[in-house]
Amino acid sequence: MSIHFTVSGLTRNLIHSLGLDHEQAPRPLTPEQTLLLDCYLAGQIPDSAWSDYVFEMPELEEHAQVRRTRG
Repeated sequence: MSIHFTVSGLTRNLIHSLGLDHEQAPRPLTPEQTLLLDCYLAGQIPDSAWSDYVFEMPELEEHAQVRRTRG
């Protein structure tokens, strides 16, 4: 017998916030997410709004950290 399930975004965020996801590289971003990241890094999105986006899509912050370390 096998059990199949899908992980909702909320559950994925919870697993991520607990540090239980051990991904080696951030997931690829959609074109919309890439645009959000570019706008944030250019200073066009305030930190308060960015926090809301990151809560919904934690991979955004992972990509932001990667880009910041690249310089």
